[in-house]
Parts: sequence; structure tokens; C-alpha cells
Amino acid sequence: MRHWILPTLSSLLFNTAIAGLLTLVSFGDFWVNFVFSQCIGLCSYSINAIVACRIGERRRRWLVLAFTFPASIFLGVTLGAWLSGAGDWNDPQAWVAMVIGLFFGGIGGITYFMSERIEKLDAEVKQRQLQQSETERRALEAQLKLLQAQIEPHFLFNTLANVGSLIDSDPAAARHLLDRLNDWLRVALARARSDHATLDDELQLLENYLEILKVRFGDRLIWHVEADAAARAVRFPPMLLQPLVENAVRHGIEPKLGGGELRISAQLESGRLLIAVQDDGAGLGESASGGTGLSNVRARLAALYGEAGRLTLEANAAGGVTAWMEMPE
Repeated sequence: MRHWILPTLSSLLFNTAIAGLLTLVSFGDFWVNFVFSQCIGLCSYSINAIVACRIGERRRRWLVLAFTFPASIFLGVTLGAWLSGAGDWNDPQAWVAMVIGLFFGGIGGITYFMSERIEKLDAEVKQRQLQQSETERRALEAQLKLLQAQIEPHFLFNTLANVGSLIDSDPAAARHLLDRLNDWLRVALARARSDHATLDDELQLLENYLEILKVRFGDRLIWHVEADAAARAVRFPPMLLQPLVENAVRHGIEPKLGGGELRISAQLESGRLLIAVQDDGAGLGESASGGTGLSNVRARLAALYGEAGRLTLEANAAGGVTAWMEMPE
């Protein structure tokens, strides 16, 4: 019902405007023009709109309209003559009204079909935009899943290699390492499948990861995590922080005689999440190039946040490296 209200009101206004125009050019009395315009316009609109809506096949619809359009004008003139008492078809003015009705009815019909076509094209454009957005979203998700998948096997292979080396020399340590790996896998799988993971989830995952490294490094690895409740509550992509920690341990703490200390901090600042992974290890070396892990992190940041996501490395004055990650809250 609502679908017909606006077109009907538009038709009434259009008909009234035609009556006013005819009166301005001294073609009869306004009231007579008004009655004829409304009768012709409403008959034309109602009959031909019903035909256009009911007949879907384009060629058949135009064939039917070729008959219904002049017939609707004829009906409108007849009805207008009867209501206004202005005469009948024996009066030449009726035929003039017929020609005028055909002219303005044609203009109205063209306008109607053009507006209908524009609405259809607009709907098609919006549908294509939605399909394109959905395609891009799926491609982005696939890219992120691929980048994430590249991280996990690397870590797993290293850990399993460590287990293999401990089986003969220290079976208890090997068993402890497997238990830690089991805990990590349980958390990591739940984390990867969640759509509402937070930085707190990522930090818990890192705690399990560092406990695994602790089996191999012993007292040579010390770490601290500093993040308040507001920062921990921010949504955070899975497995985005671990490569920074892995890079700091591998290139900073492991090569340093006696090991070192790792500090992970996170804070919110002006609507942005700032994360620092700092070590007091061997300093910039191979890690300066970033390697596969850090390149992966940069790629994921770019895919998720564009230029708003950044990762930078800088040397500490007292030794070691700090990796800074920045992203929107």
C-alpha cells in the first residue's frame, strides 16, 4: 500500500501543474482543466502502472501498453467531460484534450519508467557493492588465516625439536615441556576460533609460550608483563604479538651470555593501543631486517588497519631492542 502512496501523490501534483500551465496559456478555465488533468492523469497512471507491474516479460508488456496507454487517455477524457459537463466527443475540444493528454501522458510515462530504471540500476549497483565488499572481506579473512597459519608450524616444529633433544638427556623436562605445549595448544586453538578475543587472551597465550621457553632457557629467561584492565579489554587479532616475543628471545636474549630480561607493556593513548616488547639482549643484528615473523606481523597489520597499524624496531640506549606496535583501539 505504501508503495503506491508516493507515486499517486506525485501524479496528483503533476496533473495539477498541467492544469495550471494550460490555464496560463489561456486554454480554458482552471477548474475544467483541473478536472480533465486529474481524470486523464489518474486513469493513465493507474491502468498503465498495473500493466507494467503485472506483466513481467518486457516485449509483451510494451505491446500491451501500446493499447492501454491511448485507451486510458480516451477513458480519462470521457470521464473528465462527464464530470465537468464540458461536452462530449462531438466537441472538437475533446479531441484537443485527447492530443494534450497523449502528449503530457507520454512525458509522465517516460518520467515514470526512467525513475523506475534509475531505482533498479541503483539497487543493482548497491548489490554489486555488497557482493564486492563480501568478496573482499572473505579474501582478507583468507589472507589473515594464511598469515596466522605461517606462525604456528614454525613454533611447533621448534618446540617438538626441543622435546626430541630432551627425551634422552632429561625425560622429566621433556614431559614438562609437552605438558606446557599441550596447554599452549588448548589456549591457541580456542583463541584462533574466537571472534571476540582480546589483548588479555593474547597475553595469557604468551604466558604459556614463555613457560615453554622457560623449560629450555631456565634462569636465563626472565619476563614481565605490564598492562592495565583497559588495555587488556581491547579486541586483538590472534597470534599477532607472539612473533615479536619470539624475535626478541631468538635474536636478543638467546645470543647473550647469561640470557636476559623481556618486558611486555601495553597502554591506551588517545584512542590507540600501544604495545612495546623490550629486551636487554644482544641488540639489533639479524632482527633489524625483521625476518619472516616480523614481516608477517607487518602484513597482518596492513591488512587489518592499513596505515593506522604500524610496527617499528629501535635500539635501546642500555642495550637490546624495543619493538613498538601501534593500532587503533
